[in-house]
Amino acid sequence: MNYIQQAYKGQREIWMFILTTIFVAGIFLGNFVVYLTSEPGELDAAMDLFKNWPSSVFLLVNLLPFVFLLGLLFLLVKYVHQRSILSLTTSRPKVDYKRILFSFLMITIYTVVTFLIMYSIDSSEIVFQFNAVKFAILFIISIILFPFQIGLEEYLFRGYLMQHVGVLVKNKWFPLILTSVLFGVAHAANPEVGAIGFWQMMIFYVGTGLLLGIMTLMDEGLELALGFHLGNNLIASLLVTADWTALQTDAIFKDTSEPVAGTVSEILIPVLVIYPLMLLILSKRYGWKNWNDKLLGKVEEPPKEDYKIIE
Repeated sequence: MNYIQQAYKGQREIWMFILTTIFVAGIFLGNFVVYLTSEPGELDAAMDLFKNWPSSVFLLVNLLPFVFLLGLLFLLVKYVHQRSILSLTTSRPKVDYKRILFSFLMITIYTVVTFLIMYSIDSSEIVFQFNAVKFAILFIISIILFPFQIGLEEYLFRGYLMQHVGVLVKNKWFPLILTSVLFGVAHAANPEVGAIGFWQMMIFYVGTGLLLGIMTLMDEGLELALGFHLGNNLIASLLVTADWTALQTDAIFKDTSEPVAGTVSEILIPVLVIYPLMLLILSKRYGWKNWNDKLLGKVEEPPKEDYKIIE
């Protein structure tokens, strides 16, 4: 059974799907509604209020809801859909933690090396602000809570929605596109959107969603997407911060430059050049084949003897 077919291992009534989606995705829907209905000045004023908070407290408050929501998703999958969390994670007999580590290291090394190269070329607008005590607090919060934050996003978008939408529409391309667009929309209220531009940031967010979705479908599991997403967010939190980003932390460095709308280096190059190269690396390492079927093929219900619904 492939990854999307794992949804057949549980109950799949439409009311279960709607209930779970509304309960778990409510925070993302709420953020998007606030973004659409608020004036730009109101959003800026709200962000100014939070700037008076210690950055680690602000980060803690932002990340704690993800602990509850990820737990809620797991409970609904297990007790409403009556299926295992393993089936939501991977089509393999057990979770492959080496895959998580590899993709984590891949994005971490790329991000750190890229930053160091850019810093060596021009550091005029990068401030070294390392404070051992503040950074230690940030590190502890990040290591403990970011796995829940990225876990919710991956298990919801590339896991739950990818599988259940795929079973409903009987193909793989539609849930890949839909979850990538929804992933972008879910981040529409981020400060970067107002600073850089809506469509520019949607290219980046939707492009990242496509990358993670392709990883999931080609590798038949969430492991690579989980590692990549965790590495990306941890480094964004710990390495460099800026006043106009969603993650304003006590990072090692602070970028004091003004955001440039539609910057090629930060949006188009990662999406159009770096992401395909990363997929190529992963495809060589894990022997991905039959791309057409895995990304565009049909989803068919497997024979009953191939799976058993948990009673």
